[in-house]
Formats: sequence, C-alpha cells, structure tokens
Amino acid sequence: MSFGKIIGERAAESPGKPLDVLVAGCGRGEPLDLGGVDCRVTGVDEDRPALRSHTTRRPDLHAYALGDLRSVPMTPRGFDVVCVEFLLERVQYAELILDRMVNSLRPGGLLLLRVRDRESAYGFVDRNLPDWVRRRFGETLPAVYEPVCSREGLRAYCLMRGLMIAEDRGDTTGPARLGPRRKLVETVLRAVASASRGRLEPVYDEVTLIVRRPRNHFARII
Repeated sequence: MSFGKIIGERAAESPGKPLDVLVAGCGRGEPLDLGGVDCRVTGVDEDRPALRSHTTRRPDLHAYALGDLRSVPMTPRGFDVVCVEFLLERVQYAELILDRMVNSLRPGGLLLLRVRDRESAYGFVDRNLPDWVRRRFGETLPAVYEPVCSREGLRAYCLMRGLMIAEDRGDTTGPARLGPRRKLVETVLRAVASASRGRLEPVYDEVTLIVRRPRNHFARII
C-alpha cells in the first residue's frame, strides 16, 4: 500500500489546496512518491546518527526536526496527513507520541500507520532477541514494542480516541524474512507460532492502517 498514492487521493478531495504532510520516522525508509502532488512535507524522528544521516538525504522533505519525540515540534492541527512508518515499535512512550501526532492532524485529516506487529511471530522474536543477533538479521534500531504496537492495540487506541479506521491490512516485509537466511527465519517463525497455540500470527508481520480524524470533535465509532 503506497502512502504516496493515498496522499494523492486525499489531495483530490481539496483540489487547488496544497497539503501539509508530516512524516514521523523519517530517518529510515524510502522517500514518498508523491507523483506531482502539491504539498509541503515535514519530517520528524529521533536524533540518532544513522537517522540523521538518512533524513538529511531525503529529497521529499522540505523541513525536518530531530530530537525527543515527546517534545520535538509538531504543530497542533497543522497537517492534513501524518505518515508513521516503522516508528512506534522502536520508541518508548509510543502512545504519548502517537497522541502528539493525532493532535497535529486537522479535522478530517488522515493518519497513515505502518507498524511491525508485536503479536506476530516475527514481532515476538524481534523483541526477544539480543541486539547483536538482531543486527545480523538487518534490524539495527531498538525493539521496544509497547502494547499499542499491534493490530488489536491500534484498533483499541483508535476506538478510545474516536478515530475512524478506513482500512486495515497485514503484510509480510520483515527484513530478516527477505535476506539470505530467510529459509531459516521462516522455520523459526513457524515453530514459534505453533508453540504459541495460535496466539502469534505466523504469516504477516506488518500492519497498515488508514485512519481518519473526524471533522466533528464529538464523533465516535460505535
């Protein structure tokens, strides 16, 4: 699911008006493919050397801020779209940080969430392996995985905050599953999922949600 395409569809809802887009977790991942959509893109992330280096090279950003995500600037109601890719599972105080991102959305704005699911077999292994082992499989950032970092955790969060989930899907993109040891990784994941007796998802490891902040402050999902 391309976030760039979704942003283009959101732009079509307000033709002639440039969009303000916030990319949270801009220190990794690919630049947004915006296809000529008129928008101003701002990035935020933690201030780590590798994240800073990647951020400064991103061609899609018009501005960025790096620092503690509990205090780094995020203008309240300043953005039409907030993109959060593979950030929440690697930070502490994930729910507090997510609240700040939601508060930065204008009414009717979109929150695009992509997170590694802690309740998948992949997420379980990732958050329990020693860091030196994780690095050998391509995972270089911390594995925190607070409870909100799961499909059910995000659904509950959206319900409590009165946010409307427009789309919810799972996918398989974990770096270790795509590398040279992928057969070994798949064997381990199947064993872990089997041992969990159905509690851990064996197939997908990534959850993507398209969430809309209601225009009416009092709107709630029933």
